[in-house]
Amino acid sequence: MRPSKRDELVRKALTIFYRDGFHATGMDRLVAETGISKTTMFKHFRSKDELILAVLRLRDENFRNWFFRRLDEKQAAPKEKLAACFDVLKEWFSEPAFRGCMFIKASSEFQEPDHPAYVQSAEHKRLLLKAFTEIAGEAGARNPELLARQILVLKEGAIVAAHMGFDPDPAEAAKAAALALLDAQLQPV
Repeated sequence: MRPSKRDELVRKALTIFYRDGFHATGMDRLVAETGISKTTMFKHFRSKDELILAVLRLRDENFRNWFFRRLDEKQAAPKEKLAACFDVLKEWFSEPAFRGCMFIKASSEFQEPDHPAYVQSAEHKRLLLKAFTEIAGEAGARNPELLARQILVLKEGAIVAAHMGFDPDPAEAAKAAALALLDAQLQPV
């Protein structure tokens, strides 16, 4: 099925916003780089903020589908699956187009907690936390909610470290910490 102009615009805008940021990217640049006219853009989106929200929704869907599909492909038990999160991150970090987390960036550029971009970014993290909590429960963690929060914090820290380049292997460092947390949570009391 051929993508619509709207879908094409959102996909192309995602690449541009991820590369250059939201505030730094104006509508004129989007027109120039996407080849889609302003008239067509405004036919589908009343404002740049509406386009940004559509981009964040697409990125959320794409990232979570990719991330959890890669985890499932490892065919690991739940404990190993939580540790393998960091192997999947390492794959992402090695991609030439890696520029950090679009949701961390969005929440930095749109800092008001009720701004739609901020809300969508927080929802992305909430959905990841929910999935990690389910996996931690399946692994038999004594406190799946706490373990999931800890894994998510390690994941987010690894992303920032990879983006900023101050750690030679942030995914491996975070994985080592995650394994220690997993061992502590899964040992009998």
